[in-house]
Amino acid sequence: MARRAAPVGLVHFALAVGGFAIGTTEFAAMSLEPDLARGLGVSAPMVGHLISAYALGVVVGAPTIAVLAARLSRRTLLIALMLVFAVGNGLSGLAPDYRWMLGFRFLAGLPHGAYFGIAALVAASLVPTEKRTMAVGRVLLGLTVATIVGVPVATWLGQIASWRWVFGIVALLALLTAALVAAFAPADEPDVGASPFRELTALTRPQVWLTLLTGAIGFGGLFAVYTYLASTLAEVTGVGGATIPLVLAAFGGGMTLGNLLVPRFADRALMPTAGALLVWMALALALYPLAAGNVWTMTLDVFAIGFGGALGTVLQTRLMDVAGDAQGLAASLNHSAFNTANALGPWLGGMAISAGYGWTSTGYVGVALAVGGLAVWVLSVALDRPALVLRPAAATRGG
Repeated sequence: MARRAAPVGLVHFALAVGGFAIGTTEFAAMSLEPDLARGLGVSAPMVGHLISAYALGVVVGAPTIAVLAARLSRRTLLIALMLVFAVGNGLSGLAPDYRWMLGFRFLAGLPHGAYFGIAALVAASLVPTEKRTMAVGRVLLGLTVATIVGVPVATWLGQIASWRWVFGIVALLALLTAALVAAFAPADEPDVGASPFRELTALTRPQVWLTLLTGAIGFGGLFAVYTYLASTLAEVTGVGGATIPLVLAAFGGGMTLGNLLVPRFADRALMPTAGALLVWMALALALYPLAAGNVWTMTLDVFAIGFGGALGTVLQTRLMDVAGDAQGLAASLNHSAFNTANALGPWLGGMAISAGYGWTSTGYVGVALAVGGLAVWVLSVALDRPALVLRPAAATRGG
């Protein structure tokens, strides 16, 4: 008997639970930076290397998995990815020392990009074309809600118990996601024309590269600030441990509001929305060093920086437009790009801190990265214009 299709909202929810698990482990690793440093006996910049190891796993895993798994059904692939994610995080919670932790964080990062990429394609396939960005935004709401609920709870748990419990709970969430996807996601057949070679054609498209570069550079500023936010709040703002999770929740609130509001504009004017978000992030990051001295101004600015995180949703839809038949690889590479930013931002921010420029110097690093992303966006728009100019002319000749 044919399987009855689950309601679209329930499918989106199942996919969002996976986003919640991924968002919790990705951002909690940053908010738990002081606890990880003490528990593993390393410095704060070395914890930044753990974050970079996870990001490197995403960068390597997303294209590799998307290409090698091109002939798998999307539902089967999503389940397999969550199972690998569960193993990586479970082992992270059991890591005996820093070196093992580096390897386990890399393993946990491998499924990240492919999961979000394929989940976005599944979510978008269930709604009309003009609502694609909103559908992608619903999947990514799992990630943003993680920054409101998952990360503050993980930070609190790390303070009162151990950071090891956090990774164990994330592993259980991943197993729950695999079960929900198996129960509710549509049972699709692999595309008969799909192949690793066809997926690789995405790499021949200049606009795919420019979209990825926009995210890889432009999003780095957000990660440069967020990675060292807990330490900045303690050392510069002067707040206690109980207040830090509340400020982290403000960041998540900004991301959530962004993913609720921004897709409505992006579905009407995709690239202008992306450009506006990059300008927004540059301004919010420029205010960060000025806001850090007071908990109220700091909270407002962190909320504003989080709002700019909606850029990820917008660029995900942009890749659907420019990738042609290579949708799987392009969609997955979006998260490789953002985790390149997740590696680049903390690395540059850590260099600025280690050089003696202070905790708030990460804001200036962030401005430079946001402006760099904006420059790539300008180039992408400029390359689009000849096509936009030629279309009316072609239509006139045809009439």
